[in-house]
Amino acid sequence: MSEPEFQQAYEEVVSSLEDSTLFEQHPKYRKVLPIVSVPERIIQFRVTWENDKGEQEVAQGYRVQYNSAKGPYKGGLRFHPSVNLSILKFLGFEQIFKNSLTGLDMGGGKGGLCVDLKGRSNNEIRRICYAFMRELSRHIGQDTDVPAGDIGVGGREIGYLFGAYRSYKNSWEGVLTGKGLNWGGSLIRPEATGYGLVYYTQAMIDYATNGKESFEGKRVTISGSGNVAQYAALKVIELGGTVVSLSDSKGCIISETGITSEQIADISSAKVNFKSLEQIVSEYSTFSENKVQYIAGARPWTHVQKVDIALPCATQNEVSGEEAKAFVAQGVKFVAEGSNMGSTPEAIAVFETARSTAAGPKDAVWYGPPKAANLGGVAVSGLEMAQNSQRITWTSERVDQELKRIMINCFNECIDSAKKYTKDGNALPSLVKGANIASFIKVSDAMFDQGDVF
Repeated sequence: MSEPEFQQAYEEVVSSLEDSTLFEQHPKYRKVLPIVSVPERIIQFRVTWENDKGEQEVAQGYRVQYNSAKGPYKGGLRFHPSVNLSILKFLGFEQIFKNSLTGLDMGGGKGGLCVDLKGRSNNEIRRICYAFMRELSRHIGQDTDVPAGDIGVGGREIGYLFGAYRSYKNSWEGVLTGKGLNWGGSLIRPEATGYGLVYYTQAMIDYATNGKESFEGKRVTISGSGNVAQYAALKVIELGGTVVSLSDSKGCIISETGITSEQIADISSAKVNFKSLEQIVSEYSTFSENKVQYIAGARPWTHVQKVDIALPCATQNEVSGEEAKAFVAQGVKFVAEGSNMGSTPEAIAVFETARSTAAGPKDAVWYGPPKAANLGGVAVSGLEMAQNSQRITWTSERVDQELKRIMINCFNECIDSAKKYTKDGNALPSLVKGANIASFIKVSDAMFDQGDVF
């Protein structure tokens, strides 16, 4: 079976490890690769429901329980027509290492349903969620597997899934994260991936400029217009940056003077109803007051003027090698991924070359890989699990403080591991290699200790 997305994720990890001194310094780690790359369990199941026309529909459901050496399986559920085993294996494989970088007790997994929710009523979506959870509930639990949301699974769907689990299992427990604040959710959870992405990027800026620069005055191009993109954009604006773009699957919006927080609020409310950016721009008054350019069928990368920071926040392989070259030509110094595997291997090679050949930190292009840069969401999911276990709710200030600490610690671990295991002592440290090496060591040590590898 061809699994191109999974193979791409696997080869990125392997290439980082092979292009380091890790296996030379510690040969035992090499034997982990063939073990950790195979999921502990893959569950595939039929999901059937009655649509609003009274017709029966069927779709394929999945849960890839990849690795539990570091804790219960943890990873999102994706409801989207593109869901297949290759994508879920790639996401689950990445999740193992991403979760380890949080410093919290979480393993890695991913799941979903091959379905399109667009145009369906709330009642039908509820029936889909209950049908999906009817089977999934057999395989998850607060100490076994704790799913979260992902593309197509937001607060509404998490509510229905949690209600279904509670009904089927007669148990109120922290089995899902991203819950409502009134029933076990954590403050800052909706914002966490976007905020964490910006905190990680700020750590990159601090390292490159010796603490002399920040987001203040920086021009930032962002793709996507969902949860991650929205909160990343709001945090950039809060920190004094200018957001010059957002996008969706049908096109992008460009504003050289800056997209406003009011426009982002309108996008947020409209996206719940699956409206496209093209519809939003034409229907909402905030876009007539502060005009933006809508470009159909395009990603934003080559349509913006000079920018300092790029934050891909849409989906996998959304930055090509040619677009990466355009970034470098535009003067981009920092690229951090809010999406999973947002850059193609060719794009990553462009960024990494611009780093390794730079005269110094300020001249380099710094690339923050997704398993590090976008782990803020799962980090706060882990904090939500901790709050559920204690039956308490932390303040937003405490959660935000913990999130920022986790992102900065993650960055420092990436830098330290890259320096320790680099083959080129003269090059600036690679955050790609650092993230892969640091996370691989954490997971490997747990697998050795527990006898998964011997």
